[in-house]
Amino acid sequence: MSERADDISISGIRHTYEATRTLARERSPHQDITLIENERFGRVLLLDGATQLTTADEFIYHEMLAHVPIFAHGDVQDVLIIGGGDCGLAEEVLKHKDIRRVVQVELDACVIDLSRRYLQEINSGVFDDERFQLHIRDGISFISGLDERFDLVLVDSTDPVGAASKLFSAGFYRSVRRCLRLRGVLVAQAGVPFVQPLEFTSTMRNLASVFKVTNSYLLASPGYFGGHLALGWASESLSPAASTLDVVRARHLSAALKLRYYTPEVAQAAFALPGYINELLEAATRD
Repeated sequence: MSERADDISISGIRHTYEATRTLARERSPHQDITLIENERFGRVLLLDGATQLTTADEFIYHEMLAHVPIFAHGDVQDVLIIGGGDCGLAEEVLKHKDIRRVVQVELDACVIDLSRRYLQEINSGVFDDERFQLHIRDGISFISGLDERFDLVLVDSTDPVGAASKLFSAGFYRSVRRCLRLRGVLVAQAGVPFVQPLEFTSTMRNLASVFKVTNSYLLASPGYFGGHLALGWASESLSPAASTLDVVRARHLSAALKLRYYTPEVAQAAFALPGYINELLEAATRD
């Protein structure tokens, strides 16, 4: 009988990975951590029964979370990452040579340790990069006492349940706004609207209550069940449409990055929302 790992993160739905090998099953002070190998998805990380990444498709989520705001902004130098303990997002950000500093705040040291051991294919360059600063801290308390400014804040969190729910609150977003420069951007995980409509609308409503400019864009990643995954965009002044497609193309060409999902055209199209998601967004952001 083969081993398996179940994703039970969405109420009423369960999907199962066949585990060709179980790499780790641990209980940290914060959560249950499971790492398996699957024939199609590669290495799969689950936290409290929710898929966080698979090595086969992590590039989709991490590229869109990192490169959409970086190329749209055009002058990102200092980046703050909240969460993201697998460090795949930090690797994507650090591909940009103009990035001066990446500060990452992760709650669970066990996730970092297991990721360094088992997920080197997605984060091997991060820990040797002198621009990378890692803090094992609660993200909310860290940012509430922070007296620094960033061009970009990326929230790579678990779903809004338990302690992580505070990372989706208006109070947390106000702390982020205080730490952003004038043209700064926040991008945050906002759930899968088809199966998590309440989580999506709550996230976008809270963003809109704090920031002058809000929007959402989508990605399609096989490892995240239920349709498109949404990312929330928020800024005091910078719209995702502020840079034309030609400008973003020029920045992308100049960066000379080898990317597998992101293109300037995909980034632009990602803000074109299906009708049902646009209805949710309009309801969430309506005055």
